[in-house]
Amino acid sequence: MADRVTVIGWDGSPLTDAARSALAAATLVAGAAHHLALPEVPPRAERIRLGSTSLAARRIARHRGTAVVLADGDPGFFGVVRTLRAPEHGLEVEVVPAVSSVAAAFARAGMPWDDAQLVVATSRTLRRAVNVCRAHNKVAVLTSPGAGPAELALLLNGVHRTFVICEALGTEREQVTVLTSDKVADHTWRDPNVVIVVGGSGAGADSGTTQGTGWLAGHEVGYPPAIRGWALPTAEYAGEPAEGSGGGPAGESAQLRAAQLAWLGPRTGDLVWDIGAGSGAFAVEAARFGAAVIAVDSDADACGRGYAAARRFGVQLEIVHGVAPHILEDLPEPDVVRIGAGGTATVTAVADRRPARIVTHATTRDEAEAAGRALGERGYAVECALLQSVRLETAGWTETERSVVFLLSAIRN
Repeated sequence: MADRVTVIGWDGSPLTDAARSALAAATLVAGAAHHLALPEVPPRAERIRLGSTSLAARRIARHRGTAVVLADGDPGFFGVVRTLRAPEHGLEVEVVPAVSSVAAAFARAGMPWDDAQLVVATSRTLRRAVNVCRAHNKVAVLTSPGAGPAELALLLNGVHRTFVICEALGTEREQVTVLTSDKVADHTWRDPNVVIVVGGSGAGADSGTTQGTGWLAGHEVGYPPAIRGWALPTAEYAGEPAEGSGGGPAGESAQLRAAQLAWLGPRTGDLVWDIGAGSGAFAVEAARFGAAVIAVDSDADACGRGYAAARRFGVQLEIVHGVAPHILEDLPEPDVVRIGAGGTATVTAVADRRPARIVTHATTRDEAEAAGRALGERGYAVECALLQSVRLETAGWTETERSVVFLLSAIRN
């Protein structure tokens, strides 16, 4: 095992005395090509070009001597420190940090970043990173080859954002470019780079000029919102007094919505389709969980209500006016889907897109059986429950509203 492992962060500025001392004593140095070219690297030290950090960690663990690992920015922030400290390597490390590339990028942009979401985009996580950019007003993306600014912009197709692209931070080749998302794919970008994606219509959508001070990283100033609770009466989403109502027809009942949310479990990085969005209540609540949401409705007035609800709750929705299933053809791939309208044809079209989970409801047993059969034939395990909710007026304990629906939940096999 290496006698000592020092991880040195590098942000382009001169190395500290502690970093120089560690390098001078090193018998093994690992880093990217531009790190290994630093004049402070001892000429007789063994050199490892960092590709796979796990492979490098195994070589360091077998080394007899003093090892130094050089990494860009703060190596403890989405960096090599986590891999080196993994139990299977048994390495104890000392860290000499530098300014993280994310902090440097926001400094170049002149923007605060305590309210930003931070994601890593790789070939495996690119789609989820894009969904975070859909759902949030300010996102810093640590990119990688094949998952860079152009790929982000292409997958955001139709969603307007502003990109601040910071290339080769801390080097002589550093460049900061600001473009709208529709122009980004027209350029070639150098690695490494950090991308700040800003814009949208929710709270804090003014690209960092919200007044006041927050208290929780990754959330806008004013978090948590004044409105508390989930599965609220539908009237809440229109900004109207609840008047003791569970909210509208069976398909809009708060109790059904609660069951659908619980089954789908929308989360950060997901893309949710809400087909037949109606009041926008389900779409808004899914967005409040951090998911990106595309709400579809054939009624222009319903689309307007959805926008108003999103503004009221400070979330971002992409709302599509059109008739399912045809309107679904050009939408990006969903993770989970709620089907509130469109019948068996829409159920079939959604199942053919293979989301992980689907929920829908029916008011008759025949409708439920038809939907369940369509899902089962397309490789989904289907459950059905008869969901009944009764609202009572508590002064006289009399029934004021009754909702009875078949709730179908499907999970991809």
